[in-house]
Amino acid sequence: MSHRSPLSFGRLSVLMLSLCLLAACGRGVPTGAPVVVAGDSVMAWNRSQGASVADQLQARLGVEVGDVSLPLARVTGGRGPLNIPAQLEGLRTDWVVLNGGANDLSTCDCTNCDGVLNTLISEDGRGGAIPALVADLRARGARVIWADYYTSPRYAGTACAATYEQLETRLERMAARDAGVTLVDMDDVFRPDDPTLFARDRVHPSPRGSARIAGLIAPVVVGR
Repeated sequence: MSHRSPLSFGRLSVLMLSLCLLAACGRGVPTGAPVVVAGDSVMAWNRSQGASVADQLQARLGVEVGDVSLPLARVTGGRGPLNIPAQLEGLRTDWVVLNGGANDLSTCDCTNCDGVLNTLISEDGRGGAIPALVADLRARGARVIWADYYTSPRYAGTACAATYEQLETRLERMAARDAGVTLVDMDDVFRPDDPTLFARDRVHPSPRGSARIAGLIAPVVVGR
């Protein structure tokens, strides 16, 4: 996730290199991996330590887990792998685990986000970029687990919380229409007042936080 700010190409390149080093860019998808993780920095964080969501999900499931997630990735906009649908282009696998939307929502001020929300997903959960992506993955035969964001210490109690509650409600409506789509809520395993679950920036997960996310997702895969 990120905040919008004006960046020159050079500064953006340096930022991307720094983020990629933090996330250990390019973990990729092993041939035949039955589970692939995609999305933004919440998924990618701790990869350099072998402790990202995908790393810890692989340890729990005992199968190869691919990972194409990247910091700054968006559902709409973003070039190449910084666009979440592009991360998954042409991919065929049994399970796709993903998140997204925070970097899209960083383009509004949390009090005027209706336009961005509607672009991501309509109020009834049927239209928008997220349902289109999920429908495409389902048409390729994948079961989809969408991981809804936790509340981080930096944003708890702010105006942003209401925007993310709207996003969650819309995602719930989308998932309710298809048994092959599961919405998991990271708030079920996170508390914003527990600093051990967060990195120093008070936004991204610590290795323990990534383990909590993997622990939330793994039973859905095993149970199907």
